[in-house]
Amino acid sequence: MGISTVSAFLVMLREGVEAAIIVAILLGYLSRLDRRAESRWIWSGVIAAIFASMAVGVALWNTVGGLTGEAEELTEGIIAIVAAGLLTWMIFWMGRQARHVEARLHTQVDTALAAGGATALGVIAFVAVLREGIESALFLISTTVGAESSSGQLVGGILGLAVAVMIGVAIYAGSSRIDLRAFFRVTGILIIFFAAGLVSKGVHEFQELGLLPTLSEHIWDLGILDPSTQTAGRFMKSLFGWTPRPSLLMAIAYAAYLMPVLVVFLRMTAPRVHDPEPGRISAL
Repeated sequence: MGISTVSAFLVMLREGVEAAIIVAILLGYLSRLDRRAESRWIWSGVIAAIFASMAVGVALWNTVGGLTGEAEELTEGIIAIVAAGLLTWMIFWMGRQARHVEARLHTQVDTALAAGGATALGVIAFVAVLREGIESALFLISTTVGAESSSGQLVGGILGLAVAVMIGVAIYAGSSRIDLRAFFRVTGILIIFFAAGLVSKGVHEFQELGLLPTLSEHIWDLGILDPSTQTAGRFMKSLFGWTPRPSLLMAIAYAAYLMPVLVVFLRMTAPRVHDPEPGRISAL
C-alpha cells in the first residue's frame, strides 16, 4: 500500500467497521429470533445507503472540484473544518454509545417487528450506513480536493472497506478473536491526528484568503521532510497532517485541537477492570 493511501485506508476501515457492526448486530438478532426472511429489508437499506452515499460524494466532488481561486480556497477550508468536526463526533459517539448500541438496536428491531413494519428494519440499516458514508465522502474530499491526483486515496478507501467487510463477516460469525475495543482505541487515536491536520489545513486556507492573521509566516522550515520530495514527509503528511513550513497560527490550531481531544479520548476509552471480554460486540 502506497503512503498516499494510508489515511484513506484507516478512515474508511474505521467507518466501514462501524457500519458493519450495526449490520451484523441486526442480522444476528434476526437470526436468533428465527426471522431470517426479514433480513432482505436490512440488505435493501444497506444497498440504498451505499448508492445514496455515492451520489452525495459525486455531487460534492463535482461541486467542489469545479471551483477555482478564492471560492475553491474558502470551500476547502470549510470542508476541512467540517470533516474534522464530523470525525471527532464519530469517535466520541462510538466511545459513549458502543457499550449500549447492541441493546438499543435490539429494542428497535423488536419494536419494528411487533408493529409489523419490517420496512423499519431497512430504515435502521439505511440511516446507519448513510451516516458513515457521508462522513467518509467529506473526509476523502477534504484530503483530495486541490491535490494533483486522488487515485491513492481511492485505492486506500476501497481496501479499507474490503477489510471492514471481512471484519463484519467475522463478527456475524461470532468470532471471539477480534479485539474490537483495542481496534477502536487505536484507530480513534490515529483519526484524532488526521482531524488535527484537517483543522490546521482549514486555518491555512482561511489565512490564504486573509480571513485569519498569519502571526508568523513560518515558525520552522524543515525542507528535509517536505512531502513533495521526501518519503518520510509524505508519510507524516498522510498520517498526521504534517507540513514542513507551518505558520504560527496553524501550529497553535493543531495543538489546541490535538491535545485536549486526545486526552479526553484516552480517558474515555481506557480499559476498565470489569470490562467484558474484548472480542464481543458488547465490549466495544
